[in-house]
Amino acid sequence: MPNYWLNHTDISMTDKVHDASPVPAAPPVANIEFKAALLLILMVVLVSASAIYLMYARGAFESTQELVLIADDAEGVVVGMDITFAGFPIGRVSHIALSSEGKAKMTVDVVKKDAHWLRSSSVFTMERGMVGATRLRAFSGVLSDPPLPDGAVRSVLVGDVSAEIPRLLAATKELIQNLNTMTASDSALELSLRNVQSVTEKLAGKSGALGVLTGSDENAKKLYLTLDRANQLLATVDGLAVKADSQVFGKNGVMPETRAAMVQLNGVLSDVRASLKKVDAVLVEAQAVGANVKDATVDLAPLRADVESNLRKVEQLVNEINRKWPFKRETEIKLP
Repeated sequence: MPNYWLNHTDISMTDKVHDASPVPAAPPVANIEFKAALLLILMVVLVSASAIYLMYARGAFESTQELVLIADDAEGVVVGMDITFAGFPIGRVSHIALSSEGKAKMTVDVVKKDAHWLRSSSVFTMERGMVGATRLRAFSGVLSDPPLPDGAVRSVLVGDVSAEIPRLLAATKELIQNLNTMTASDSALELSLRNVQSVTEKLAGKSGALGVLTGSDENAKKLYLTLDRANQLLATVDGLAVKADSQVFGKNGVMPETRAAMVQLNGVLSDVRASLKKVDAVLVEAQAVGANVKDATVDLAPLRADVESNLRKVEQLVNEINRKWPFKRETEIKLP
């Protein structure tokens, strides 16, 4: 065997001899029992401090006042549950019991620093949602009301969403039945839609809306003919009105001639009025001078002749007006 292998074997054996030598033991720790006891005491102090801090943080050392809430049942309410006002916890449920009336009696410890939010008119609710835990809430509408006294007893308004599910299902079922009734083939809505469709078809027809109003196309045609005849009649009446206007109010019409005759008549009447005034003067003079009847009679004769002449002129003028004026009236003039 070569020397190389012998030397290598000797070195390996030497290493094993050195490894098998005993390791010296570590020195013992001094006062190990005292140190262990000190560590245990420190752990107890830390746990106690943590518990005290948690109790302080939870308001265990704050002064509270008692509030008793009465509900039909306390399902979902547990001891330690918060009661909130505007989303902030102001108290905690400390005890749940059954009252003598068979209702749930929940005792709530309200922190006194937050108790001023609760008033005599405050309302308390217990809300149960389909998802999530039950919540106790307080609502104060009028903050100027007297504060809620310590130990006050209030009823709780319960809002249970799950309790509304059967009612909601019943209402949904009734709604579906009503919809089925409304959309049936013989329903009033179906008949109304058919009538609307027929009216729409008539509106799209030849007669349009007039055909809908008259009921048929024949009646609409009759109405068209009537309107045409009425238009023709109105045109004829307009023509007659124009002719009558020209004949009555035109340049050579009746009204200008009548106006001239009236002017002449006014002149004649003025003459008659003057003659009558003269007659009145003569009559007055005749009454005053009764002795001279002969002279008065001589004076009255020419005046009477003058009056008769004027009256004849008036009669001729009236006859001329009656001849020209289309609406003749019987006029009678009596002499005095």
